[in-house]
Amino acid sequence: MIGTAGLAQKFALMWPHLNERTRRMMAATEARQIGRGGVSIVSRACGLSRVTIAKGIRELDRPPLEPGRVRRAGGGRWRLEKADPDLPDALEHLLEPLARGDPESPLRWTSKSTRALAAELTAQKHPLSHEKVAGLLHDMGYSLQSNRKTEEGSDHPDRDAQFRHINEQVRNALARGWPVVSVDTKKKELIGNYVNAGRQWRRAKQPLVVNRYDFPKPSVPRAYPYGIYDLGRNTGFVNVGTDHDTGAFAVASIRGWWRAEGKRLYPKTRRLPITADGGGSNGTSKWNKVEHRLFSFISSNWRGEPLRDYETIVKLIAGTTTAQGLKVTCRLDRRRYATGKTVSDEESATLNLVPHEFHGEWNYSISPRRNSIKAIS
Repeated sequence: MIGTAGLAQKFALMWPHLNERTRRMMAATEARQIGRGGVSIVSRACGLSRVTIAKGIRELDRPPLEPGRVRRAGGGRWRLEKADPDLPDALEHLLEPLARGDPESPLRWTSKSTRALAAELTAQKHPLSHEKVAGLLHDMGYSLQSNRKTEEGSDHPDRDAQFRHINEQVRNALARGWPVVSVDTKKKELIGNYVNAGRQWRRAKQPLVVNRYDFPKPSVPRAYPYGIYDLGRNTGFVNVGTDHDTGAFAVASIRGWWRAEGKRLYPKTRRLPITADGGGSNGTSKWNKVEHRLFSFISSNWRGEPLRDYETIVKLIAGTTTAQGLKVTCRLDRRRYATGKTVSDEESATLNLVPHEFHGEWNYSISPRRNSIKAIS
């Protein structure tokens, strides 16, 4: 009979080549061969607990598993999301008011630490570790990033309060069945055989050949995709402009969505809550859903594909889908939009604009002019 030292040497040689189950089975085989006291002897030699070795002995008398399996079907711990199906929604609820998305990234990120989130969830009777929170965030498309500034200037002291205000307004509107849209202009895209960031599957050593330089003349056409994301229906509408990204173009794009889809989907609505950035085209948004619910997936769908003409860009945008059921409608807008137009103080004074109590410079309602009865049509 091999002594404890000999068994320990034997296990040390074999352990690196075995998985969890085969280690358990090997230890069980040795213990059964030793007989009385074998479980204790093998436990000291290999380091496995007596309970684990006893489990292995029972498994020796059962039919073998299918090749490649470590546990029987249904064995092991249940995934936490299966044991607690409300956990992902609870985590999303904590993040929603503070979720911040980058327009060119398919990820979202949050400034709350995983330990803080784990503590809040545990207090809500969803006990879990901060490591599990990190795993869930990764699965949900979030990423914890460093405090790197984008071109937004310094943070306003009421930043988080503004996120919560927007979140409350949106939730109330959706609960009443109103349409809620998130709008913004994606960065302008060069039309032609220019490099497009990202990679795509192709035969080895057969990359697409594009122009060496991407510093085009002003005469090279551009595309200006303006996105309208319907939060309640998870649908996108993109108006691809060919002229200039102006305020008139933005209004025309929203009007185009309303005429093409909105008034059909929401025939009884009299209100249209809109969330929009105020930092100019391609300004990084901290809340605006159009960035990480629409634009990021469009960028992912056409990655590595040169946008050679307007037809290509429209087809690629319209072909964007996600596992969550996103559907996108896209149209080309060849109208001209003059730049340099200004709105006089007299014209501004005729607007029927009512500031909200909380930061009226950011949050306000606009109704038809008092001397006009024309509705959206």
